[in-house]
Amino acid sequence: MATFNKRGYKAPKEKAEKVDETFIEDVNVDEKDSTTAKAFDTLDQSASKAEDFIAKNQKVILGGLLAVVVVVVGYFAYDKFIAEPNQQEAAEELFVSQQNFQKAVDGDVKADSLFNLVLNGSEGKFGVLKIAEQYSGTDAANQANFMAGIAYLNTGKYAEAIASLEKFNSKDVTLSILAKGSIGDAYAQQNKQKEALEFYVKAADASQTNDFTRPRYLMKAGKTALAMGNKAEALKYFTDIKENFDTAPEAQQVDALIGLAQ
Repeated sequence: MATFNKRGYKAPKEKAEKVDETFIEDVNVDEKDSTTAKAFDTLDQSASKAEDFIAKNQKVILGGLLAVVVVVVGYFAYDKFIAEPNQQEAAEELFVSQQNFQKAVDGDVKADSLFNLVLNGSEGKFGVLKIAEQYSGTDAANQANFMAGIAYLNTGKYAEAIASLEKFNSKDVTLSILAKGSIGDAYAQQNKQKEALEFYVKAADASQTNDFTRPRYLMKAGKTALAMGNKAEALKYFTDIKENFDTAPEAQQVDALIGLAQ
């Protein structure tokens, strides 16, 4: 069968294959770039793990933070609502004992009875023993320990005096020296010369320039050493008084003691 082309008909040209003219060169990846990429991948994975951890343990983490907050708030609350009122209350309780103590150390003829009032209380107020126990940790309790030690020392209870004075701690140099020296006195009264000498030396050395306490305890240390038969040590303490504290009351008798120690 004959085939005729329609008039004007042109056979369609074959579609040319579309060519992508965009040309991409081969890229050589630097090893450092690869390492950096891996590092970022690792960070991403770590961050993802951290997020998962936080999500799973949110209650525990929040609980820990809450515990820290509670401790901090609790500390300030304790300081404001418990410690401060405690300090005030202890100071008020101590006031009467302080008055009696001052009268006793000033040489009142009823010193023994006053010291007993200091220890046990009067006028409806606690004595220093109760204050030291009930208000432990306060400044008033610390002062109470010092006063108790001196009161015990003056009423012949030497072991109790030592126990109370050893609890006392003060930034006041003079009070600290007197506490050490009084412990030495308590040991001396028990005829424990070695221990007495130790505390007299501590008291003397606590301040090298105190014109009141150093010659006082150098003298006690010298006399104790002399009584123990340690003349060389006694001479050292007496000589210190003569050379450095010639205006102190102790210097008036030191020449005779130096003679005994030589």
